[in-house]
Amino acid sequence: DAIVRAIEICEKRGVRFTELRKTVLGLVWSGHEAVKAYDLLDQLAALGGSAKPPTVYRALEFLMDQGLVHKIESLNAYIGCPHPEGDHVSQFFICDTCGDVEEANLPDLEIIIQLQAKKNGFIIKRQTVEIRGQCQACCSKSAA
Repeated sequence: DAIVRAIEICEKRGVRFTELRKTVLGLVWSGHEAVKAYDLLDQLAALGGSAKPPTVYRALEFLMDQGLVHKIESLNAYIGCPHPEGDHVSQFFICDTCGDVEEANLPDLEIIIQLQAKKNGFIIKRQTVEIRGQCQACCSKSAA
């Protein structure tokens, strides 16, 4: 589904969605955990590819520019965006136990941050809010 949506978005925007970009996006979406660029390189090699680090980073940069993936700064890793159709600010809940990352869209939090930035005379260029903790599944396992 993510690939089909990405193809449609790229066609509407008139940008090239190459086979490598499709493959990288598919690999990013293959799990709920954020994936590092060098892990993507290993996965591409396992698929018979010969991509080099700059190639993967360019593909990831393209995917981020198109809103198809997000970078989780604290992990230096990437996760697929479930809402790639338009600009939005997201927050990420990151499980320290299993590595699961869930994207949230909390408009009230975004408004509070914007108001505080305005009050401080600060211009926000990019915003990433990452919340670290333990997901429900891991909490349930811990309690058992």
